[in-house]
Amino acid sequence: MSQIVTVLTAYPFHIGQKIRIEGNKRAGDWEVTGIDGSSVTLRCPISKKEYTWDNFCYMISEETDGAWPKS
Repeated sequence: MSQIVTVLTAYPFHIGQKIRIEGNKRAGDWEVTGIDGSSVTLRCPISKKEYTWDNFCYMISEETDGAWPKS
């Protein structure tokens, strides 16, 4: 019997990347400032505060010429 399977993989961030997280406690605009094998460091473009978290993001879509930070 065939099953519907959803496959997720950690997103391959790169330094300087501008991202928008939606739908969880880390929602907002961020810039990637550091990467290692199991974590990513993100900086808020408004407050300039940086946070390092275990990898948690998965890509949904990319926007060309999207507004960032989103007002």
